[in-house]
Amino acid sequence: MAQDWNTSKQKNTGLRKEKEKAVVIGLITKGMEERTMSDYLDELEFLAMTAGAEVVERFTQKLAHPKSKLFLGEGKVQEIGEFIEENKIELAIFDDDLTPKQANNLEKEWEIKIVDRSMLILDIFADRAQTAQAKTQVELAQMQYLLPRLRGLWTHLERQKGGIGMRGPGEQEIETDRRIIRDKISKLKKKLEKIDLQNAVQRKNRGTMIRLALVGYTNAGKSTLMNLLSKSEVFAENKLFATLDTTVRKLVWDRMPFLLSDTVGFIRKLPHHLVESFKSTLDELRESDLLVHVVDFSHPNYEDHIETVQKTLFELGVSDKPCVLVFNKLDLFEKNEFDAYLDDETKKYILEGIKTKFEEKYQQDLVFISAIERIQIDTLKGLLKSLIEDLYETRYPYITKYW
Repeated sequence: MAQDWNTSKQKNTGLRKEKEKAVVIGLITKGMEERTMSDYLDELEFLAMTAGAEVVERFTQKLAHPKSKLFLGEGKVQEIGEFIEENKIELAIFDDDLTPKQANNLEKEWEIKIVDRSMLILDIFADRAQTAQAKTQVELAQMQYLLPRLRGLWTHLERQKGGIGMRGPGEQEIETDRRIIRDKISKLKKKLEKIDLQNAVQRKNRGTMIRLALVGYTNAGKSTLMNLLSKSEVFAENKLFATLDTTVRKLVWDRMPFLLSDTVGFIRKLPHHLVESFKSTLDELRESDLLVHVVDFSHPNYEDHIETVQKTLFELGVSDKPCVLVFNKLDLFEKNEFDAYLDDETKKYILEGIKTKFEEKYQQDLVFISAIERIQIDTLKGLLKSLIEDLYETRYPYITKYW
């Protein structure tokens, strides 16, 4: 059953709000370890849960490279198809992006909805977008994602049957929709430019204040830390991409003012169109003076998350900015990693070893905290205050005398 999307009438269907029974599927290619794929599928399951799906089973297959027709081998397609039929599965989610041809062929094989990682993330973003800027950015990313896939989405003319009178009208209809989408993309880009200009004026009007930006992998606890430091109520939830819009707060510590912003979280394999669309939101990073990189210390792959964030910061051209590593969720890390009978002195020794390792590796200041339990928050505030004062002395020395 192919997707029944008419792009000239519908903007986006996405996942239904009630729970859909789903399977997640990953391909273990040459050079990839099974453990790595297991981690990827764990994250894909979390994405599926965030979007409103219930993952029933996961499937993997080892192949040197994806098959051009069905992405998977025919035997694995048949195995998954039998499971889908027996368990009344409604949705199959792939960890990698599918070509329109692959998605179309799999839908015909299994007669259910096929979603790849990019489509899933776009669906979550569409559901979470609140402001005009975020909605425009998401819609632009959706249109850019949809444009090359129109051929796979058009089904009502059944061009595959061929025959007299079947080819021309179908192609004309597709070209019409392509033109509509291209025009829509053009209008959305112009709208974003206008919003960006307004935001640039707002940033300019903030005056000569040091700016801090919270960055990190999605669900690392940035919004919770933002609420704690600024005593405000920024939306925070234990789901991926809870925050899409950049929130900026003015803080004053010991008469020293500065701006603190919370930005959208990063993730592995973030769709290219989303990165492009959200570059304007991430202007807050470019104009910040100090980055506060929040890490989910309790996550088993926190080192991979650090690498992903640093790679994204490099791509955005802000990797040279001063940065503080904040290892959040210390309480959960100790609960998961430390024996219940381990004494405090040994715990402290282990944490000091980890701290020394990452300080040497990244050449950045580092602090362990728990935003939820308010552990080491005073240490973090002391470190940030010291760094902000140094930045003021360097950049705006004439301002400090008025504090």
